[in-house]
Amino acid sequence: MKILVVEDEPKTLHAIRQGLEETQYEVDIAYDGLIAKRLALKNSYAAIISDVIIPGINGFELVRQLRAQGVNTPILLLTALGETSDKVTGFDAGTDQYLTKPFQFAELLARVRALTKRGSQVAMTAQMLRFAGLEMNLDAKTVSRDGQPVDLTAREFALLEYLLRNQGRVLSKVDIAEHVWDLNFDASTNVVEVYINYLRKKIDKDFPKKLIHTQFGMGYVLKEE
Repeated sequence: MKILVVEDEPKTLHAIRQGLEETQYEVDIAYDGLIAKRLALKNSYAAIISDVIIPGINGFELVRQLRAQGVNTPILLLTALGETSDKVTGFDAGTDQYLTKPFQFAELLARVRALTKRGSQVAMTAQMLRFAGLEMNLDAKTVSRDGQPVDLTAREFALLEYLLRNQGRVLSKVDIAEHVWDLNFDASTNVVEVYINYLRKKIDKDFPKKLIHTQFGMGYVLKEE
């Protein structure tokens, strides 16, 4: 099982990583919330362990944004904030468990085992990606905008999924070609532009607010105007 650990304090991070790896978990690490968010949207984890006070976006906001984008991975927040109001903030954001610092690694491991067990039990629930009225059901392979179904081909679906997982980020044609088509990019081909136009006709044409934008000389980005 792969675990994502988000912690900016090197000694704590090293201790957690070493303990998990010795218990046969595979571990990815992130030093701030923004990097953690990118990893969590890109990869599948059995659980996420995150400190609350981290650079970029804090643990509460990290949980809130991941849940808003359809990530259902079990999340354990580590915090020195032991007040009930702080815990309520975390639970409202969508975290699954809290562990107050300082803690024994044995307790952390027990929490992780409980979370990964729960995660495996709910793995069959629908995975959703959402953005500004767009909804993508990764299990049913369906897409809608503002409640209206959008019929996509398999390649259009893959392209939109990549845009949704990287919303707000400018993606070059090379990025898109390598992730959606899994090919070495040929600068002479216009396949990316062609499929972006296909998506625009289905996603944006009949709606006043456009979501797929061109950043000239750089690539494409999914964002609100």
